[in-house]
Amino acid sequence: MGSNAAKVVVTGGLGFLGSHLVEALVRRGDEVTVFDGGPPPPGLDGGAGPRYVGGDIRDPEALADVITGDVDTVYHLAAVVGVDRYIDRPLDVIDINLMGTRNVLELTERAGARLVLASTSEVFGKNPAVPWAEDDDRVLGSTATDRWSYSSSKALAEHLTFAYMRQRGLDATIVRYFNVYGPRQRPGFVVSRSIHRALRGLPPVLYDDGGQTRCFTFVDDAIAATVEAGTADVALGECFNIGSSVETTVRELIELVVELTDGDKAVAVDPRDGFGSAYQDLSRRVPDTSKALAVLGWRTTTDLRDGLSRTIEWARANPWWLEQPDSGSAA
Repeated sequence: MGSNAAKVVVTGGLGFLGSHLVEALVRRGDEVTVFDGGPPPPGLDGGAGPRYVGGDIRDPEALADVITGDVDTVYHLAAVVGVDRYIDRPLDVIDINLMGTRNVLELTERAGARLVLASTSEVFGKNPAVPWAEDDDRVLGSTATDRWSYSSSKALAEHLTFAYMRQRGLDATIVRYFNVYGPRQRPGFVVSRSIHRALRGLPPVLYDDGGQTRCFTFVDDAIAATVEAGTADVALGECFNIGSSVETTVRELIELVVELTDGDKAVAVDPRDGFGSAYQDLSRRVPDTSKALAVLGWRTTTDLRDGLSRTIEWARANPWWLEQPDSGSAA
């Protein structure tokens, strides 16, 4: 990892991943500007402190005030995330993830800065041939199913980024996250919601039989990869899968949360009761991370038990997070 301080912009820097990235960049001595639509959340500790600018990435004039000619790197994390939000806000998903990304790319290229685009394992859709390498095929469902609006919008954001690299000469890197969890994640994902419910004396929710598998990635590991992607010259022009290589069933995950919190046994729920008949889940989601290891020298170092224990310890110490509403989502 490079040691030279840089002037950076983080879009979506008040979100779960964004806020952790901001902390890491401040710690390394970078001058950080956060561009986001809301006030800083409780519990954000940025040390010397980043600069906060409120705004919407769909507004190019507001973005132009922060992505200026003296910026070295833009980390673009702003997005609408979570199955519950894909279903409730499909238009926002497409507008923010696609049109907002076009604005960020245009201004970053104009500024002569470097870009790191945060993408997602969702781009692979329901391709059954796991583990997925970066260039593997995408397999999606019907366009009438809102679940796939997120996958498609993020894939188009990747297409735009590659197009700017090849046609405009933009220096950029894409990172695809696989089921990242940790402190400050809203209780709308399988790990955060299970911990949230268990610590409030409620049974975690198990969708279907819990046989779906995921590779759960602790946030500190994901952020280390993201910073490396934004600082290493060998990362330019590349796309990397960022995730654990350990495949875990959702049932095993929830049983471990129950053990670590001394919580109640999970209750089985049909996800279609909450998300409707158009809901579609994925049976397996497994990354091939050999490229990240070979090129960046990166691999996960936090096992699931340790990551969950650290997340639970943080949750117990931050009652403001436990007071948030339970917003159900699938893994």
